[in-house]
Amino acid sequence: MPNPIIEKLERGEIIIGDGAFGTMLQAAGLGAGAMPEAWNVDHPDAVRAVHAQYVAAGADYVTTNTFGATAPRLTDGGLGGRVAEMNHLGVALAREAAAGRAWVAGSVGPTGQLMEPYGPLSIARAEEIYAEQVLALAEAGVDLFVVETHHDADEACAAVRMARQHTDLPIFCTFAFNKRGRTMMGLRPGEAARRVQEAGGTVVGANCGDGPEAVAAALAAFKESATLPLLAKANAGIPQVSGETTVWDVTPEQMAAHARRFVELGAVVIGGCCGTTPAHIAALAAALK
Repeated sequence: MPNPIIEKLERGEIIIGDGAFGTMLQAAGLGAGAMPEAWNVDHPDAVRAVHAQYVAAGADYVTTNTFGATAPRLTDGGLGGRVAEMNHLGVALAREAAAGRAWVAGSVGPTGQLMEPYGPLSIARAEEIYAEQVLALAEAGVDLFVVETHHDADEACAAVRMARQHTDLPIFCTFAFNKRGRTMMGLRPGEAARRVQEAGGTVVGANCGDGPEAVAAALAAFKESATLPLLAKANAGIPQVSGETTVWDVTPEQMAAHARRFVELGAVVIGGCCGTTPAHIAALAAALK
């Protein structure tokens, strides 16, 4: 059967993603240094509520609370041996909140380890880690994958390859760029797009990083050579710390203006990252739809 997400992309229609998850849970009481994924067990109602707010705001898909649900990160967070459980719970909570009104995207983040030769993580081991996660997400019933906030093409593409090897679902893959158009590991958008396409990705783009201007710069670079559809999920600016409060300086109205610019630069999947809220998603959805 034709995939409705692929069909929408082929028609060039705008797909609205959700916004931040970690900062939303922090606002609900998640402590500094605590694993957001633990809330799938300890505070499922709070997780479900975040998803529901994004659906109500107009998101076409909601992203599971599984960004760090790989074996290395869960082990570091005291949740070792619970990869399948955490990913299954993340999907179930998102599915319940979506209630058929939005797709469910399985979030796949970095392992937290550096790839060889800079660190201990080999490509073979990365593939083992990501195969375990994507299989759990697929078994739980995701509609697509979002391999997100990556810096290293080898690591991100290990995840993309495993998702493509084990499923036929759409795969969105995004990297975090600075304003100079590079990731922390020096990766440029053109090379990122080439590698993701070779690995079997469906969409490539930018999320997180240094705010809307960095995402715009990445999109401009992607547009020069990328043939895959483009995705943009910017932070709500650069966080400013005031006492014990973190303030994000991009308002929902400003995010809507940035979203229109992202579309002009070729993006067809638009959402928000750190610091964005359902109000930001509602504003950009109204602006784009």
